[in-house]
Amino acid sequence: PGVRAVVTGKDLTARLGLYLIDRPIFAYDRVRVYGEPVAGVVATSEDIAVEAVKLVEVEYEVLPAIYDPVESAQPDAPLIHPDLGSYSVVNFIFPEPGTNISEHFKIRKGDAESAFAECAAVAEGRFRLPPIEHVPIETHTSVALCEKTGQVTLWASSQSPFAMRDMIAQGLDIPHNKLRVIAPLVGGGFGGKAGVTMEACAVVLAQAVEGHPVKLRLTREEEFVGTSTRQSLISDIKVGCDKDGNLQAMELTYYFGGGAYNDYGVNIARAAGYSCTGPYDVPNVKADSLCVYTNTPVGSAMRGFGMPEIHWGLEQIMDHLAEEVGMDPVLFRRINCVRTDDEIVSGMKMTPIDLEACIDKAAKAIQWEKKEEPTGPNKKRGKGIAIMWKAPAMPPNPGSAAVVRFNEDATLQVEVGGQEIGQGAFTVAAQIAADVLGIPYENVTVSTPLDTKYSPYEWQTVASRLTWSMGNAVKAAAEDARCQILETVADAWDEDIEDLTIKDGVVISFKSEREQPLDKMVIYGMPNDDFEGWKGGPVVGRGHFMPTYVTNLDPETGQGTRAVVHYTVGAQAVDLEVDLETGQLEVLNIASVYDVGRAINPDLIMTQIEGGAVHGMSSAYEAMKFNEDGVVINPSFVDYRIATIADIPRKIHGDYVETPIDDGPWGARGVGEHVMVQTAPAIANALYDAVGIRFSDLPLSADKIYMALEEKELTQKD
Repeated sequence: PGVRAVVTGKDLTARLGLYLIDRPIFAYDRVRVYGEPVAGVVATSEDIAVEAVKLVEVEYEVLPAIYDPVESAQPDAPLIHPDLGSYSVVNFIFPEPGTNISEHFKIRKGDAESAFAECAAVAEGRFRLPPIEHVPIETHTSVALCEKTGQVTLWASSQSPFAMRDMIAQGLDIPHNKLRVIAPLVGGGFGGKAGVTMEACAVVLAQAVEGHPVKLRLTREEEFVGTSTRQSLISDIKVGCDKDGNLQAMELTYYFGGGAYNDYGVNIARAAGYSCTGPYDVPNVKADSLCVYTNTPVGSAMRGFGMPEIHWGLEQIMDHLAEEVGMDPVLFRRINCVRTDDEIVSGMKMTPIDLEACIDKAAKAIQWEKKEEPTGPNKKRGKGIAIMWKAPAMPPNPGSAAVVRFNEDATLQVEVGGQEIGQGAFTVAAQIAADVLGIPYENVTVSTPLDTKYSPYEWQTVASRLTWSMGNAVKAAAEDARCQILETVADAWDEDIEDLTIKDGVVISFKSEREQPLDKMVIYGMPNDDFEGWKGGPVVGRGHFMPTYVTNLDPETGQGTRAVVHYTVGAQAVDLEVDLETGQLEVLNIASVYDVGRAINPDLIMTQIEGGAVHGMSSAYEAMKFNEDGVVINPSFVDYRIATIADIPRKIHGDYVETPIDDGPWGARGVGEHVMVQTAPAIANALYDAVGIRFSDLPLSADKIYMALEEKELTQKD
């Protein structure tokens, strides 16, 4: 009693995906990971549903499982997706059917093999990162309603309502105008609420009970095992330089553990491929970046999108190589860092940046040259630095649209499709509109919730792209509205538009010194001077933006004219100490400096830097743990510890450099994800400076550090 419907994978064979369509809504032929949904129960109460689920019986045949991406990439590995060759995939992703490799991105630039033979110093190593969870405080929740007309409404905690609508509509063969996604403010996202996780399940269950809303809310444990994680990575890195420290060659292989389904993961591997060298000028590069299926939770988008993963090894190997040639790590990076107009690893010319200035500011902020004393006995102190780059990892044509419309009192509504997840996107949108239209910021409201039925289109809230892409659309919409206003006033006054401006909500003529308050004309227009007729009418501005200049890359060499729209670069320096008796780390000072293009809101940049530093520390100290059967054994805040106020560094120094780009609003670019990319390697480099031990595997837990210190002491005694 109380059960209204039961849905299993046999009831539908739809697959979902953005780049690679490989994921069923409910497993129907095989289960590829612990926690994958196999059935859904709809009941009149949560308690009844929970009890009913216990009555569902599933008969399993145990198949070989594989958890290591290097092992899974081997030709004789058991296939996790035997039908990989039949899956739909976009034209810039290259899976290898008959293997577990869902994406293989190649870079072939120059002659790395010959260049290594001429190098004065070579450093190489293998580095490992385990999966980590997004751990938003707010777990995934969806409510779906399917009406008898076939109209479906989905309320979802989503970063990307339009992408969600598109994927679900295509997967379930629902016309886009029959699927409405409403996305209220969702709290934390960090990439975990991009795309589709459990929302399609809610839609399918709602279709089974037409006319009744269905709510699906994940528990904390389900959030760990049933959504997505940051991918694991095993990276093999070899780097060589000449006697003066100039980089000459790199050879890189990245094995991303994509999990059971690789939708976003394939594009992460691609992004890691065309940015494989990090922010360095290297003439000879051979690189292979692979996304590999594993029987682990789905590896997907997470803050940094592949860049924290590859920089973990890159930035440590650079310190190693600098040591080999007897060079200071800061100087080594200044010599080798990428500069404006350099031909970078993908063959494109580097967009405008000033990474040298970022390095100098970060080093100065922690007094790099000064040898600091530990704050107490049985402690060692060290300093480290790491640099980074990241480009928005997107298809070549992701668009943004915006609408601005005035109210009768000249207050303004801004309509956008990008989501506010705490990064300040709505604040920046309001600032841009207010600045263009010459009205007070306080008079601007950004409409919520996002609603695919009414909101203008936005590709996704990912890739640190909203200030840049959505900002361009808002700027264009505001400029459209401004043009309408000035044309109306110029026509009514018989003046030239060039002689008019808007300031504090009033149109002013430089020529005649006449004034026209906006609240008297943005809805009802203006009378002609002789009061014979009216001009104007309700002012509604519209704007859009889509980059049109990104080109394809050669699938065999990874070379092309323009791989990405632009890069953001930065440097991070750390001053820390380690307790020799416990292995506990304490970051005393962390300095982060990024080239933001143009700072539209300096306060928001600082909050991103502070939050990113703490997020980066969390990613360095904790990881998901699995038993031998691939089951997560720490799916709670008791066993999976994230940074708290007690872990925050004594000092977080934030700063920025402004080198405007040619395609952002007033030259601005994003900085939301970048602020955590190089935190872990900066800490590792500082730890090496303190105790002389190099850690190639994350996490940097206190027990691991303590055991390494003990082993070093025993070795020295021997």
